[in-house]
Amino acid sequence: MTSSWTSFGGDLHLDLTERRAAGTGLRAALEDALREAVQDGRLAPGTRLPSSRALGEDLGIARNTVVEAYGQLTAEGWLDSRQGSGTTVARRAVPETPAPGRRTDARALPRRTARHDLTSGRPDLSLFPRTAWLAAARRALATAPHEALGYGSPLGRIELREALTHYLARVRGVRTDPDHLLICTGVTQGLGLLCAALRERGTRALAVEEYGLPPQHAVARAAGLTTVALPLDEEGARVDRLDARPGAVLLTPAHQYPTGAPLSAERRAEAVRWAREQDRYVIEDDYDGEFRYDRQPLGAMQALDPERVVYAGTAAKSLAPGLRLAWLALPDALVEPVARLKVLADTMSPVLDQLTLAELITSGTYDRHVRRCRLHYRRRRDQLVAALAEHAPRVRVTGIAAGLHAVLQLPPDATPEAELLTRAQAAGISLSGLASHRAAPAGATDAPPPPALVIGYATPPDHAFPAAVRALCELLRGA
Repeated sequence: MTSSWTSFGGDLHLDLTERRAAGTGLRAALEDALREAVQDGRLAPGTRLPSSRALGEDLGIARNTVVEAYGQLTAEGWLDSRQGSGTTVARRAVPETPAPGRRTDARALPRRTARHDLTSGRPDLSLFPRTAWLAAARRALATAPHEALGYGSPLGRIELREALTHYLARVRGVRTDPDHLLICTGVTQGLGLLCAALRERGTRALAVEEYGLPPQHAVARAAGLTTVALPLDEEGARVDRLDARPGAVLLTPAHQYPTGAPLSAERRAEAVRWAREQDRYVIEDDYDGEFRYDRQPLGAMQALDPERVVYAGTAAKSLAPGLRLAWLALPDALVEPVARLKVLADTMSPVLDQLTLAELITSGTYDRHVRRCRLHYRRRRDQLVAALAEHAPRVRVTGIAAGLHAVLQLPPDATPEAELLTRAQAAGISLSGLASHRAAPAGATDAPPPPALVIGYATPPDHAFPAAVRALCELLRGA
């Protein structure tokens, strides 16, 4: 035998063929193969190796050959061997010298990490309700029917779709039912499915807000759609600029991302009227609609016309993006094509997390968690605004008191946005500029976008937030 798959808690593959063919002795070939497996990370520090007898049997070589190889690598510092504990990969670092022509694994290279993470679009992950989630998961798994663990509907588990139907109606005013809800692995996936379905129906363009999420614009283009940017003002997107070209328009009505303006009631009605008259669709991204701090959140735009407005929601901001749980409330005409494309994408979303979220919602735990988060993020925003008023009074916080981020409008004579971002990186602060969120690069005749920073005040955990705010204020003072 020239290779080994041993069962000692993990699989180990050693190929001695090339080394033996090159004239390398059996023991030296084994030593080289093990040394390389440790060096390139296939055998991580602390990994327990098979016994010399087991490895010898698998490789078809003498046990003494394995013992001698283990002994040599232990002497070199690659392995640890202790009586009664077996042989393991050494935990102390061994200097790595890649063989000539061998590519270094990029994962082994050191990564620069920011000391202060103010990246927008992320929640405080330390708020994730671990205990409540675990309890809900246990209850959900204990009561789930056996068929729940098999292949199911691409729309998602009926338990979650029923729970969301009632929750969204109560909290956001959404008008839907379980047969028109589709569970997906994020709003980005949902948007991709929608764009592909619209492309099949003849759509060639998607209208988007002038500033938004670049990944969403990329998803639309990947589906074969061109993007048409709508200007923004204090009332949200200028939907009066919509014409017959786009087959749909993507909006963030509750809290425009990133500028922070809500779409006015008049413009909501105007967008729905355009969709009806032109036989088009509005895609409503309600990514942080539950987090409004100055007043009761506006209801979902979808309620104006469920057959013309697609509602997209997510648990990424209220719980965690790593759960990969989001949902679409679809018009009747889009259910079949979007569900069919979901099957082609990944068949269905993971079941256990769907059942757990359904249990959280129906038990009332999810409501209590969202209220707790709303209070937490409101305090964060208040602290940020107060600190800026004291230390950087010329910086203006724009948009309504909502969501997980704020846009800081800089004075006209401030340091240019690009240079300020370079300074932020040097100071160990992770944030973004408003210009990077623009749907399309500014043309030669366009006025340059106003210098502004997009600050995610929800991202740092509690212990790191005060230092992050101090570092931001220091950066702005120097600007």
